[in-house]
Formats: sequence, C-alpha cells, structure tokens
Amino acid sequence: MAEPTGPPTGEPTDGPTGESLVELTAVMTRMRRACAWKAGQTHRSLARFLLEEAHETLEAIDTGDAEHLREELGDLLLQVWFHAEIASETGAFTIDDVATDLIEKMVRRNPHVFGDAPASDDSVEINEVWQAIKAQEKQRDSVFDGLPPTLPALLLADKVLDRLERSGRSVAPPGDELGDRLLALVAEARAEGVDPEQALRDAVRRVAGDA
Repeated sequence: MAEPTGPPTGEPTDGPTGESLVELTAVMTRMRRACAWKAGQTHRSLARFLLEEAHETLEAIDTGDAEHLREELGDLLLQVWFHAEIASETGAFTIDDVATDLIEKMVRRNPHVFGDAPASDDSVEINEVWQAIKAQEKQRDSVFDGLPPTLPALLLADKVLDRLERSGRSVAPPGDELGDRLLALVAEARAEGVDPEQALRDAVRRVAGDA
C-alpha cells in the first residue's frame, strides 16, 4: 500500500503543524488527573455530549458562521480526544491509534490519490471506488449491517435506499401510507442528487425565519 509522503511537489507546505494537537493530548491527560468531573466520565456518560456537539456543529454549518463553526468543531474534537484519552487509560487504544487507522483508511480508499489508479475528476466514479473498497473491507452479511438504528429517520431512509440500490434491489415504496409517501420523497431527492435531510433542515429554517 502506498503511503502519503506529504504534499505533492510544487504545492505549498505551510499550514497546520499539528503542535496544538500534541498539546491537546497533554491537556486531556492533565484534566483527567486533576478534574474530578472529567476523571469520572466514561464512554457511556459522554455519549449524550457527543450527540449534542454533533448537532450543534450541524447548526453552525447551516448558519454559515465561520467563527461559530470553528468553536463547535473544537467542541466536537474535544469529544474525540476525551474518548481516546479514556481508552488509552485501559490500554485499549490511543489518539495516535485513531489517527493512524484513519490515515491508513484514507490511503486504502483513495487509490486515485495515493495508489496506482489514474487520477479522476469524476466524483461519482470516486465514490463508487470508495464504496467498493469499503464493501470488501466490511464483508457484511446483510446490506443493512452497520446502519445505526438511531439515525434521524430521513438520513436512515436515505442510507437504506442507497444500500438497496447498490445491491440491485427494488426501492419502490410498498404502499400509499404517509410513511410510504415520505419514503418516496426521499427516493425522489436521491434521484435529483439532493440530500433530503439537509433540504428539510433548510426548509424548516426558512419557515422559522419567517415566523
């Protein structure tokens, strides 16, 4: 497997150095030792905060406020570091392990960037390659394996339809109940290349703004 060796020749090399991330690791270790509340947290007790921060990050994205997004990404990053710090204390894994796994995954699933595959500007083709490599890695018994049932209903519907389409199965809603019609709208959005979850959030924001 090809390994990333830094930016291609001719591209600027200035940018993030990672020094702050190293310092953040030290900060997390110290907080776990010196703060009673943080020392008492577990993966389960932090789960609600991870969910809250993810939704607050989505809100920042929707508002288009860069400063707000910067802050919320920091809060979301805190949750990642917090969970990794807890895991490191039991010897399960460290934040370095998390980053290493992510780097290796990006290299494997982007052969047009890091491997021998020809470069491509076709985003659809790139996504298909990604999904094919992911399917080989996961070796799922069912097309629905790995879909969290707690996903928002619209996002879950979108994911299910995507899995069905990739497996070659029919995605036509079975009837004319309200749920079936909602599912049909998700299928319509997919056919038009629209994210139904984002489209609904945008519509609700417009209604709320006019109220």
